Amino acid sequence: MDHFFQREIVLENQHVKLVPFEAKYAEGLRKIIFDEQITRFTGAHYRNESDLQKYIVATLESRAASQAYPFIVIDQASGEVAGSTRYGNLIIGSKRLEIGWTWYGEAFRGTTVNKACKYELLRYAFEEMQFNRVQFSVDAENTRSQKAVRKLGAKQEGIFRCNYMNTDGECRDDIYYSIIHLEWAELKQMVFLEFQ
Repeated sequence: MDHFFQREIVLENQHVKLVPFEAKYAEGLRKIIFDEQITRFTGAHYRNESDLQKYIVATLESRAASQAYPFIVIDQASGEVAGSTRYGNLIIGSKRLEIGWTWYGEAFRGTTVNKACKYELLRYAFEEMQFNRVQFSVDAENTRSQKAVRKLGAKQEGIFRCNYMNTDGECRDDIYYSIIHLEWAELKQMVFLEFQ
C-alpha cells in the first residue's frame, strides 16, 4: 500500500472504463464540465477555461500529494469522457477510504454509468485492496446523489453538520453512508450482478 498512489489503476466493465486522471483528457472534460448542476453541491464552480485548468491542476496535485486517487470515467458505448470520480480520505492502517468527488456530464446522468463506475471502485477496494470500509458523503440537500448511494446498498450513518464550505462561503452539512467488507459479497450478487 505504500506505493498505492503511484499505481496505474485501470478499472473496466462493459459500460465504463476508469483510467487515472491526466491533463490529456482536458478536451473531453471541457465538453461537459461547464454546467451548474455539476458544482451545485461542491466547493467550487467551473465557469470558464481558467476554472477548468485550476480543476485539472488541483486534481493532479491531490494525487501527487497522496491525498486522493482521481479517475477519468469513460463511457464505453460512446468512447466519450463521462466525468470524474476518485478515492479519497484513505486511511491505510484502518483499511478505509471514501469514494466521491464524482460528477458526470448531463448526457450520462441517470444512466448505468454511475452504478457501473461504483461497482468497479467497490470491487477494487474490497477485493484488491482488501479494505474494510468504503464511505460516501453527500450534501444534505443533494437528494439525487443520496438516492444513488442508497441504490448501491450503502447504509446511512449520520449527518456531519457544517462539514465543508462551498465556494460561496456557506457552511454545508453532509450525510454519511458506508458499505463494509462483510456486506460486499451479498451486495455484489444482489445489486451488481449485471456487471460480472
